[in-house]
Amino acid sequence: MARRPLVMGNWKLNGSKAFTKELIENLKVELADVNGCDVAIAPPVMYLAEAETVLTGSKIALGAQNVDVNVQGAFTGDISTEMLKDFGAKYIIIGHSERRTYHKESDEFIAKKFEALKEAGLVPVLCIGESEAENEAGKTEEVCARQIDAVINALGVEAFNGAVIAYEPIWAIGTGKSATPAQAQAVHAFIRGHIAAKSQAVADQVIIQYGGSVNDANAAELFTQPDIDGALVGGASLKASAFAVIVKAAEAAKN
Repeated sequence: MARRPLVMGNWKLNGSKAFTKELIENLKVELADVNGCDVAIAPPVMYLAEAETVLTGSKIALGAQNVDVNVQGAFTGDISTEMLKDFGAKYIIIGHSERRTYHKESDEFIAKKFEALKEAGLVPVLCIGESEAENEAGKTEEVCARQIDAVINALGVEAFNGAVIAYEPIWAIGTGKSATPAQAQAVHAFIRGHIAAKSQAVADQVIIQYGGSVNDANAAELFTQPDIDGALVGGASLKASAFAVIVKAAEAAKN
């Protein structure tokens, strides 16, 4: 089964009302002819209203960078699945290493977020990946397996139907150091195999993105790898021209 590639921009803590409008207007022009790759952007939650309005009529999907496990109630400062749906958001990033590190989010808590998204009919984009120390200690596969198993143990392997996994080696995020295509492919193949051990059908359809200093220069080679189904893009997603190159590289490689 051919998996349709997905390239998603994670804007992180960047942007303004004006920036959001301008970047999306430019993306609509740059990506007007793209049909063979799904595209999503995840602006800061403050700008979902602006983004939703400007995205009207375009093929670019809206996403968000985080969600809470609670749907409503006395949870000051949190944002629910239903609120994200209210703005038309579809792809929701969870488990990003920055959340795991700065907000001490555990594998179990992230699995609860995954469950909340599935119950709401939203698409979880589950970030997994090892630190530099774990990489050097040969623990890459062990860490990735543990982070995936938190979801499988809580919800069953079928939870990954219609979901996205983003493999982001922490040592490559925002550092300019990207894994080589062969390194990334080896981990992606391991992840797919780990899921296939429970269900081949689920493994065949799950989108596994690569993330970690993906840019317009290295994207094309990454996408030639059979188990890399797109990218979760950080810094390069803040420039329409660079992001468009990445999207078009995914479209060209996978069609």
